[in-house]
Amino acid sequence: MRDLLIETFDGVEAWAEAIAARLGETLGAALYDNGRAVFAGPGGSTPAPVYRALSAMDLDWSNVAVTLVDERYVPESSPESNARLIRDVLLQDRAAAARFIPLYTPEVTVDRAAIVAARALAEVGGRFDAVLLGMGEDGHICSMFPESPTLKTLLTPTLKATVLGVPQGRDGLAPSLERLSINLPYLMSAGRVILGLKGARKRRVFEEQALGDPRIQPIAALLASDVPLEVLWTEEG
Repeated sequence: MRDLLIETFDGVEAWAEAIAARLGETLGAALYDNGRAVFAGPGGSTPAPVYRALSAMDLDWSNVAVTLVDERYVPESSPESNARLIRDVLLQDRAAAARFIPLYTPEVTVDRAAIVAARALAEVGGRFDAVLLGMGEDGHICSMFPESPTLKTLLTPTLKATVLGVPQGRDGLAPSLERLSINLPYLMSAGRVILGLKGARKRRVFEEQALGDPRIQPIAALLASDVPLEVLWTEEG
């Protein structure tokens, strides 16, 4: 497991601008080298300021594909949908020209929807140039939740990059809804992965989880698998 520097920023604005600048730099380099780029990010409230800064960047957005690292198994009309944040915040301004690839489709089961999503991502190369991650206070990233029956599969580094269905947690365990999630190999193959953290509690959780078991703790798995990870943190949360 490699040591990892946590970069600290004085406030949310500086933190968001730094993350957006790095993501934009990586997407721009991919566009220059390959003529296309793929970005994956989370839903939730944490990435909103990053997305606003990123959406205004002068990139060839018409050749950028945007997707999610995870999604609830709900249509975009639902307030629980991560796709809503992407469309309402990131796919605005200059980034409105980007192509959005949802993880959710109205299939019979979440596992069938995962197959459809995996196929759609494979069609744009099966690899992400830039990824933004968030982390829950329980240490989960994407939809890699503690105690989930799919957790070990999602964290298996030797599988191919894919999307998996995640069942609803039982007896009050997360997640509260079925979800879709990319797996660890997608992060291992990415060009750049940034984990954005806000608040003292999440920093403590990250530092604790980094010392854990990579078979069952996502943060430890990121470090053990040499994911090209950068951690940017601000105490302001």
